[in-house]
Amino acid sequence: MALIATGTGLFWHNTGTSYEVTSLRGQPTQLYGKGLYRYDTLMIGAGFKGQDLVTLFLGIPLLIFSVSLSSGGSLIGHLLLMGTLGFFLYIYASLALGAAYNPLFLIYVVLLSACLITFALTFSAIDQATLAQHISTNAPHQELVIFMIISGLVTMVVWGAPLISALIKNTPPKILETYTTPVTSALDLAIITPATIISGVLIGQGATLGYMIAFPLLILIMMLVPLITLSTFFQKAAGVHLTRGEMIGPIAGFLILGLVAITLTYSLIQSISTVI
Repeated sequence: MALIATGTGLFWHNTGTSYEVTSLRGQPTQLYGKGLYRYDTLMIGAGFKGQDLVTLFLGIPLLIFSVSLSSGGSLIGHLLLMGTLGFFLYIYASLALGAAYNPLFLIYVVLLSACLITFALTFSAIDQATLAQHISTNAPHQELVIFMIISGLVTMVVWGAPLISALIKNTPPKILETYTTPVTSALDLAIITPATIISGVLIGQGATLGYMIAFPLLILIMMLVPLITLSTFFQKAAGVHLTRGEMIGPIAGFLILGLVAITLTYSLIQSISTVI
C-alpha cells in the first residue's frame, strides 16, 4: 500500500499548474495544482513529493530489510523494525490528518491504522528485562541523554515559537496557508517533543524503556535528513520562494542532527551486538 501511495504521488502527472486561491482567513495562497497533491499548497504539495521519494527508495527497502532480520529472531532486527514502523507511522499520520483530501485518502487511513497497531504490537513484544541484559556498559548512555533532551527542546522551540508569535500578534501562523490546523506542529509538539525528553530522562535513570523510546526517534531523525533535503529541492523547483538561509538552515540543522543520530544508533547497535 505504501508502494501505491508513493508511486501515485511521484508519478501521477496531469496538465494542471499552480494557481492562486484565497484561504479561509482571506490570505492569498498558491496551490500546487497538479497530480495527486493538486489541492495542497505549493510548498506542502511539492514537499510531499520529496517525502514520497524517500519513503519509496529508503523507507520501503528498510522495512523489508528489518522485517527479514526480525523474523529471523534478531533483537537488533526487532528494534530496527520498530524504528522503521515509527517512521511510517509519522509519515502516514501526517498524510491522513494533514494532506488535502485526494483519491488515496482511504489508503492513508488504512496505512495509519496498520502502522499504529503494528508499531504498538512490535513495541510491546520487546521484553525490557531481556533488552536490559543485552545492552552493554559501552552503550552511549550519557550521549543519548544529552542528545534526546536537546532534540526535544529544539523541536519545541522550532515549532512552538512561530505559534506563540502568531498568538501574540493575533494572526494565523504563516505555515497555516489554506489548512485549518497545523497538523505537523501538533504531532511534533504533542508526541515527538515529550517522547524525546522522556526518553532522555529515562535513559539517565537507567530505565530500559528509555532506549525503547529512543530507537524509533533516532531512526526518524535519520530519515528526516534526506526527506527535508529532497522536499526543499522539490519546493524550489516548483517555484516556492526560498531564501538561501531558508534552504541551507533546515538542511544543515537536520544534517547535523542526523549525523549525530547515526553515530549514536551505530554505537547502540554495536553495544547490543557485542553482548549477544
